[in-house]
Amino acid sequence: MKFKTVILAAAALATTALYPFGASAADVKKIGLAVSNLQADYFNQIKIGVEAYAKEKGIEVITVDAKNDSATQVSQVQDLLTQGIDAFIYIPAGAAAAAVPTRLAKEAGIPVVNVDRNADGAPGDTFIATDNATSAYEVCKHIIGLAGGKGKMLMIHGQKGTTPEVERTKGCMQAIGENAGVELVAEQWSEQWSQAEGLNIGQNLLQAHPDVSLIFAQADGLALGAAQAVKVSGVSQRVYVGGFDGDTTALPILATGGFDATATQQVRGIGRLAVDSAIKLAAGEKLPAEQLLPGFLTTPENAAEYVAEHP
Repeated sequence: MKFKTVILAAAALATTALYPFGASAADVKKIGLAVSNLQADYFNQIKIGVEAYAKEKGIEVITVDAKNDSATQVSQVQDLLTQGIDAFIYIPAGAAAAAVPTRLAKEAGIPVVNVDRNADGAPGDTFIATDNATSAYEVCKHIIGLAGGKGKMLMIHGQKGTTPEVERTKGCMQAIGENAGVELVAEQWSEQWSQAEGLNIGQNLLQAHPDVSLIFAQADGLALGAAQAVKVSGVSQRVYVGGFDGDTTALPILATGGFDATATQQVRGIGRLAVDSAIKLAAGEKLPAEQLLPGFLTTPENAAEYVAEHP
């Protein structure tokens, strides 16, 4: 049995121990799923996980895609709440207005499962995510080790103020703080966590700081763009690039050495846990405020394993 399979099995047993009697899906017929942006592989994989697992349980899922627009998402959620949903799984489209859908659902008496991003000031009944801080720490620690524990670093952030951006920054800053020879010389925030942004931001930062040897990009799309920026920038030194997510499109590139490390998230596992949590909440059970799943440090040496079997 593979190591990650062992961890997943242990997590399942732990959940069973916490909730030994479980909750029946019989009274949950319809779940609303509001996703921030289905153009991003990470969110699309969570959607697939939610819909496939809910189908196994005979539950209908109504999915809406905000395409990263908070105002659109608020309108979509207002519509969802008129469609007789029994529970609401919510991935906020951004920090702005993120609390509104949660409040609307709670006012309607519908339980809320927040996934990946929490709503500041109005959290859901439970929050499910990767342990972003720990996983980012492991990625940054790894690439710093590859660079010999020293060097100048660039950080390309995700969308400012979102839960994963804040937590990934915290984790990487911890790794930087443990290595006196590493200096964070520049950082910039993205809007879409995209490869195009990674390329553009990477080129601009490398032009201003051509002597860097480390880049931490807070999503694999950003990391792929940053790695491309390194290639076209003409720098002569080795630049180690770390990403985050374990995107299905990025993992094969990582396996061939296209960049140096990522944290593979349990996207399908997050989707399944979100459905189980929605069922439990609809049955009146209390769940922990946070349910954090471990990410898996992934490098060219073990990336093929996650390409073959994504958690």
